[in-house]
Amino acid sequence: MRNEEDETQNISASSAANPENGRRNKAKNSREGYYARRNLISLISRVLISAIFLMSGVNKILHHVGTQEYMAAYGMPLTGLFLVAAIVVELGGGLSVLLGYKARWGAIPLAIFLIPATLIFHTSFGDQIQTIMFMKNLAILGGLLMIIQYGSGRIALKQD
Repeated sequence: MRNEEDETQNISASSAANPENGRRNKAKNSREGYYARRNLISLISRVLISAIFLMSGVNKILHHVGTQEYMAAYGMPLTGLFLVAAIVVELGGGLSVLLGYKARWGAIPLAIFLIPATLIFHTSFGDQIQTIMFMKNLAILGGLLMIIQYGSGRIALKQD
């Protein structure tokens, strides 16, 4: 009991001697809570960025013939193979990012997939919609790079 009292007095004394210590400890503790804002922001970010890949993957399954025709119209060979690969990457990577299970490893193939998809399908800059789609993909790529760099955050199935 005596040791706990001494530690409390030492902490109080150091806070009194330097008020910044008390403020820093309080600020640090408020950021470390499980439901602190930055943890929720990481979760919300993962939900939002994964939604486009999950929806796209499901749409490719539901409309596989139309998707293959669209791919072929842009001169892609082996559309069946690339379609299956796109579905696997979008659903697998999207679920990984969404759930926070090895989110960095899920974001890497999504980023790699996004680069050629953007360059193949969205470089007709004379068309305003295609320019917007190109810029949207760059923004998504930026979000994926953030996940690759900083991981999934604390609210995740498995933290990176």
